[in-house]
Amino acid sequence: MSRYLCLSLVLTLVVGMSNLCPVSASQAAADKKSKTQQKSPKTGKIKTLFLTGGKVHNAKDIGDITQAALEKTGKFDVTRVHEDLDALLADRIAPFDLVIFYWTLGGINESQKRGLMNHIAAGKGYATFHSGADSFRGDPDYRALVGGHFITHPHYRTYQVSVTENDSPITEGIDEFMITDEQYILDFDSNLNVLANALHKGKAMPVLWTKSWGKGRVFYSALGHDPASVKQKMFQKTFIRGALWAAGWPVKD
Repeated sequence: MSRYLCLSLVLTLVVGMSNLCPVSASQAAADKKSKTQQKSPKTGKIKTLFLTGGKVHNAKDIGDITQAALEKTGKFDVTRVHEDLDALLADRIAPFDLVIFYWTLGGINESQKRGLMNHIAAGKGYATFHSGADSFRGDPDYRALVGGHFITHPHYRTYQVSVTENDSPITEGIDEFMITDEQYILDFDSNLNVLANALHKGKAMPVLWTKSWGKGRVFYSALGHDPASVKQKMFQKTFIRGALWAAGWPVKD
């Protein structure tokens, strides 16, 4: 009786092992497929349209310095356009994941404006600085996109910027810094995510903010009046971080 029992147990083990082999192979294949289907980290570079122009500010030189800082990171593939707002038309803006904008005053036509606004709303990024809040004065649609607009400014000077939102990757590890620049006094939306501000006549005025636009992201920095200001370490650090955030990329220095 025990001999038959032993034989039965041996057969059971053999059959069981033969059944396990195909399961193991199948599981290995499934694991491999699962790994290939996992969301891969972002690779390559951010396809970036950098548009500069307008009056008052030295947009060309400011753009040159800022572009060089962006490209030095190895994370941005920059297409630079100067004094041509038709770059915002739907067919021309379509290839880009991020739009960086430095423009003062001027006017924007409906096709250019809709090209930009619809592109960002579809899930792209918009990063603008300083006079990006003084572009196309009086256009309520563009003001809504940026989140605020220029009112005035005190004399160019050195002043302190204080971080108010430490949880943002844009301001992580930064508490405050000194900057030499032209401080913008702005009218702004109350629902912005203000990351940093500076005092003007005892009142806090935003310096850095973020907001959403449809499925897209908008970053604004009030800094960057002239070539000297955009060469400063903290301008470049915060703006590059903001541009990465707007593009939906990991924010790393």
